[in-house]
Amino acid sequence: MLVLTRKPGERVLIGDDIVVTFLESRGDSIRIGIDAPSGVRIQRHEIVEAVTEANRAATEADTSAEDRIKAALGYIPTAD
Repeated sequence: MLVLTRKPGERVLIGDDIVVTFLESRGDSIRIGIDAPSGVRIQRHEIVEAVTEANRAATEADTSAEDRIKAALGYIPTAD
């Protein structure tokens, strides 16, 4: 991991076509701007984690609902 100290207005280049600009510092957080080609996905890590967890929970809920429906219908699994 590269660790940098930057001042507002200073930039970091990533590859040939991504520019990260440090805009300002506010208390314990900083604001940055990211210029990248439209084909480059830029995502906040905590959002990706939240969506992944929500999808996992939804899948588990769907399985639980399926089991309840099978039980209500008297489904008996057969051995193959």
